Amino acid sequence: MATLKEVQSKIVSVKKTRQITSAMKMVATSRLRGSQLRMEAFEPYASKFAEVLGSIAGKSGEDASPLLVPREEVKKVAVILCTSDRGLCGGFNNSLIDKAERLIESEFVGKDVSLFCFGKRGRDWAKKSPFPIEDEYIGVVGGNIDFSVASTSGQKMIDSFLDGAVDEVYLIYSLFENMAKQIPTLKQVLPIPSLADVALETEEVATEGEFLPEHICEPSSDALLGEMLPKNIFIQIYDALLQTSTSEHAARMRAMENATKACEDMVNELQTIFNKTRQAGITSDLMDIVGGAEALKG
Repeated sequence: MATLKEVQSKIVSVKKTRQITSAMKMVATSRLRGSQLRMEAFEPYASKFAEVLGSIAGKSGEDASPLLVPREEVKKVAVILCTSDRGLCGGFNNSLIDKAERLIESEFVGKDVSLFCFGKRGRDWAKKSPFPIEDEYIGVVGGNIDFSVASTSGQKMIDSFLDGAVDEVYLIYSLFENMAKQIPTLKQVLPIPSLADVALETEEVATEGEFLPEHICEPSSDALLGEMLPKNIFIQIYDALLQTSTSEHAARMRAMENATKACEDMVNELQTIFNKTRQAGITSDLMDIVGGAEALKG
């Protein structure tokens, strides 16, 4: 059985750990609020952009932009993986990395796969994988995300697609559902899905009875669509980064909350052991005293 000093030392150590996890939970909660506000503030712009794009898509042909034309044979695939820079957020990063591994192993067998990594955790995994890292962005997810990061990386994807360096581009990120649920999500970025699908998605987004305006295009809808489609890719990447950042803080807050509760349970258990050990020591001392007294009487 452990001595009183050893048990007391463990109690002090666990209490210090509880203070750290509690403080980290408070920090994650504060950052979550800011990240969630930025994500919600961007939603009206993204929604309106999708609405206008869907309206224009209904007037344009499928050959309005080379970004819409799929390759006859897909040989080279790029995967954009969004993870966090730091750990201590439960299985958040592992779920995203597992999503990427399953996708590559099941869908891209025999194809040349390259990786674009947002976040240190995904970058570290990619370094150990047999797939080359085309580009990496560290210190982006989890902080104040600038739209220029999404536009710069998105333009690189577009240039690679138009040059024939890649045939398809996929985006893996964490979709923020609520505080307790973050879903690893896969989305095809290039080639852009057909305009019919874009228009259909826009109609589904509109609530029942809401009027969907008819947009008058100047210049032509094809020319305008050619300008809007690249921006649509930038918006998708930026939204994915905002979603992943918010999901990271929510996952870390929940993980630190669970760790704090575990520390409290451990302190209670150690306190019980401490009391039992102390009581056993007192009982032993009393038995020695009684035994000595009886010996003196004899």
